[in-house]
Amino acid sequence: MILHPTALGVFILLFLLVTIAGFWAARWRRPAAGLHSLEEWGLAGRSFGTLITWFLVGGDLYTAYTVIAVPALMYGGGANAFFAVPYAVIAYPYMMVVLPRLWRVCHRHSYVTFADFVHGRYGNRWLAAAIAITGILALMPYIALQLVGMRVVFEAMGLGGNGWKGELPLIIAFIILATYTYSSGLRAPAVIAIVKDIMLYVMVIAAIIIVPLKLGGYAHIFASAQTALAAHKASTLLRPPQYLGYSTLAIGSAIALMLYPHTATAVLSAKDENVVRRNAALLPAYSFMLGLIALLGYMALAAGIVTKDPNTVVPLLFLKLFPEWFAGFCLAAIAIGALVPAAIMSIAAANLFTRNLLGSFRRSELTDREESSLAKIVSLLAKVGALWFVLKMPTTYAIQLQLLGGIWMVQLLPSVVVGAFTRCFHPWALFVGWMAAMVSGTAMVASLGFKASVYPLHLFGHTYAMYAAVPALLLNLALSMLLTPLFRAANLDNGSDETVAEDYA
Repeated sequence: MILHPTALGVFILLFLLVTIAGFWAARWRRPAAGLHSLEEWGLAGRSFGTLITWFLVGGDLYTAYTVIAVPALMYGGGANAFFAVPYAVIAYPYMMVVLPRLWRVCHRHSYVTFADFVHGRYGNRWLAAAIAITGILALMPYIALQLVGMRVVFEAMGLGGNGWKGELPLIIAFIILATYTYSSGLRAPAVIAIVKDIMLYVMVIAAIIIVPLKLGGYAHIFASAQTALAAHKASTLLRPPQYLGYSTLAIGSAIALMLYPHTATAVLSAKDENVVRRNAALLPAYSFMLGLIALLGYMALAAGIVTKDPNTVVPLLFLKLFPEWFAGFCLAAIAIGALVPAAIMSIAAANLFTRNLLGSFRRSELTDREESSLAKIVSLLAKVGALWFVLKMPTTYAIQLQLLGGIWMVQLLPSVVVGAFTRCFHPWALFVGWMAAMVSGTAMVASLGFKASVYPLHLFGHTYAMYAAVPALLLNLALSMLLTPLFRAANLDNGSDETVAEDYA
């Protein structure tokens, strides 16, 4: 590995500034009573306006691994990787319709998680626990992948190596992240998200102007990418057999995107439902940026970047075509881009565990201070688990598990999204539907060796290659609809709804 001292120096300076901002965030908008409740530590007192929420949700959805993985998929697989753009376009109208309604009822009942909402809506703690377990399972490999993104950046600057010394930069970054998240809660990623997003926009704008100029223009970039991809039996254009898989991947990912616990945490920190609506209107700017980021994969092909690990193509591209000081700036933007989502994800996992697993099954309720103290410890444990995963397990395991994350999260739609509009399903029917979908979705991906999430479904003599989340969701909805009248006829406990119609108005 070649050490890049100038890039490393710029990187360290920016990382230190962001670290100071993370610790300072503990004093930002700090209430007189301190951060000794889950509302304050985990949701920042539900006080964020439109601008802060825009940076926070955007920083939450567009992670370091997004900047690394989407171009890597374009570099290795061509047009099929572009599904990330249409799924974001689909997600925001869905966000406009569903999330303000969920914000409203969660605010009125002081719900901290969507599992809180399900518990209140259906009066069934086992269904709420299922929602919480799904969220935590989906988050753990996601947090690990943020650390994978950081490690790729460190290795590109020449800081990799064998043994613990090679992992020392990642461990130091983890300790810094864990410390200021513990002390500042959601306020830390909110402050850092502003810096990170500005840096990412500078990086992307510079890349789409400077890189094409150096490579002979976009026509040459696409022609070179097509030639390079053809050698791997891929293309810059979708082929007809890919249409169904591509479209279902976009639709399923859009559904999952707004159900992830870290998205819920960012949205519920908004000060009112109009902030959520404005963000649904403003966030497509991030989709535009995502499309530009994806093109970095084609630019790497045109630049002649050759690597066995596609995840390294963006750092290698920047180090090859930019002055070293600016490459350091861009790599810092990517690494800082890991801090924001990793912090929010660990906070979201802590909220779910504290409220909906331990809290729901304790005989006595936790006090506000006990809740926040426990959540801080759980957030640390979540990060430690993710770090252990990255250090001890092959990276592909985290990627394979993350493939399942979206499939699992889609299965919350009947309980959360449908539940926001109607209580037509029986809670135990929803529980059975969730369990069947989790098993079938996992089995489909397992049958593919955890190497893909588009499953060839054989029906009536035809094969339909589609995102595994979709047939699993259809099974989920079918069981929920079929079992609801049976369970009600059998007088199985239907739970009680603590929300009222006015909560949704």
